[in-house]
Amino acid sequence: MSFAVYADGTANLPGSLLEGITLLPITYTMNDVSHTYTGDIEHFDAKTYYDALRNGASVKTSLLNTELFLREFAPVLKEGTDIIYIAMSSHISGTYNAARIAAEQLMEEYPERFVHIVDSLGCGFGNGILAIRAAQLSREGMSCKEASKILDDLVPHCDQYFTVDDLNFLKRTGRVSGATAAIGTALNIKPILYGDHTGHIVSCAKVHGRKKSIKALADNYREKHMNLTNPQVFISHGDCLGDAEMLKELILAETPDADVTICAHEPFSGAHVGPGMLGLFFLGTER
Repeated sequence: MSFAVYADGTANLPGSLLEGITLLPITYTMNDVSHTYTGDIEHFDAKTYYDALRNGASVKTSLLNTELFLREFAPVLKEGTDIIYIAMSSHISGTYNAARIAAEQLMEEYPERFVHIVDSLGCGFGNGILAIRAAQLSREGMSCKEASKILDDLVPHCDQYFTVDDLNFLKRTGRVSGATAAIGTALNIKPILYGDHTGHIVSCAKVHGRKKSIKALADNYREKHMNLTNPQVFISHGDCLGDAEMLKELILAETPDADVTICAHEPFSGAHVGPGMLGLFFLGTER
């Protein structure tokens, strides 16, 4: 590895895709009880977590702070290794800015070293796609500065679409108004949302019913995916595995050679989108 690659628990990556990637832990409180999530998505009890949200549990999330980055990165730089960290969108969390402050401080302390913070403008597999690519570039022996440019250029091609089953979770975080949530729930309206080119979560469509929302996700893939051989596609879900499998079949109908990974959606952003969230992540021609 020519440089160290860091992400955090929001990257949503299963162990089979973590080669060369170090995950930093994220913390959250559920009903005032603190939890640390290390990023082990395969042992994350998604059913218990999302059932708790269904039953009204209150979850508060915390950003990764500058002190954590200083503590984790300093020994690596001292050993003579450069670092790339893939951060969740700067418009979702203050983590990116905390990491950037730490990077600036550390490069003053270790002027011969380079630390680059990638603003993924996304979350979940929106981070993970970039972390996977960063680790590949490191294994190939590319320099940290060269890889940083490639990763920054890749950000606008990391497509991330999702739908939710309960609009009230988006209402709590200010993504939709109370009136919109009430009307949408009554009429069984399902929004299709995506991470735009600025890293904000915005709505791009509204459909009636769950099956139509799943099809709409697949339609976005059909319209935007790059014509790659064996493309990697990622699906995350808030305890709705059956819907995730249905979406996978639609993706394979479009690109039969796709390598589709399905995982439960991590708890950090999962608290804001709620149970029934279904997300689709892939490299596209544009966001």
